Amino acid sequence: MSLFLSSEQMWDMPLGGTSDARQMPHWLGNVLWAFLGAVFKVCFRYRVDNRQALRGFAGETGVVVIGNHTSFLDVVFMYLSARPSQWIRFMGRDTLFANAHGLVGQILTRVGAFPVKRDSADRTAIKRAAAMLKRDEVVGIMPEGTRRGKSDTEPELHAGAAFIARMGHAPILPMTVRNAEKIKEKGRFFRFPKVTIEYGSPLLLGDFDFLPKDERLEGCTWYAMREVFALSLRIPAAEVRMDELFPHARDYAAVFAEHPVPTHTTEEIVAGIRAQRAAREQAAADA
Repeated sequence: MSLFLSSEQMWDMPLGGTSDARQMPHWLGNVLWAFLGAVFKVCFRYRVDNRQALRGFAGETGVVVIGNHTSFLDVVFMYLSARPSQWIRFMGRDTLFANAHGLVGQILTRVGAFPVKRDSADRTAIKRAAAMLKRDEVVGIMPEGTRRGKSDTEPELHAGAAFIARMGHAPILPMTVRNAEKIKEKGRFFRFPKVTIEYGSPLLLGDFDFLPKDERLEGCTWYAMREVFALSLRIPAAEVRMDELFPHARDYAAVFAEHPVPTHTTEEIVAGIRAQRAAREQAAADA
């Protein structure tokens, strides 16, 4: 029966998380994880640093994972870094899902991805992602919207990730994939560099409430992406030149220098979630 489910049906089914509803069929995802995991481990000797920052959210809350986009293999390494115990449900460009008469779409869907219309406020995709977060799933987003240095489109900062995190009541977890862009460079054959996936420290949207209301999502996205590039470049966040990376975006460097954002750990955020849950249960019992 699951062989005949449409992509649209599967996009709205849970995958991982804590929902009691029927899970999306993911046998193909398991096959691809086993195959790609073995091949990529041999070819690129990849490792995952600070994976506990992601693992700690499992079964407790949804989380939006964001990263910079340098290669078409970024998402593969991100996907591998979360398995086998978690799935990252990637938000991907809708045109990808129509390739090969929909076959690519079926494959992407069965590993947890779902489409978003590029350069538009895709309400359906946003609501779908927020629902995933409320089921305690992991949603993966590349806020730049395109591969840096690999297309004619200039990367921009899109605040959709922060908006989705707010709708889904979820933290944001910065991460990066180092050296994936060296695997296939323009005009060169495939190479096999050592690849590192690294997760950073989670962010809470509430920490940006000091900003004007109409700037909070933009400011949060700017800050989160600065954390991503700090991981990627292995430098302190304050040294990341966001004005050069995103010349058309507002530069919040001075704002955050004056108003430092608290640093959180996954354990700290999860402890707060558990305390809130216990308080709600106690209030319900008292009522």
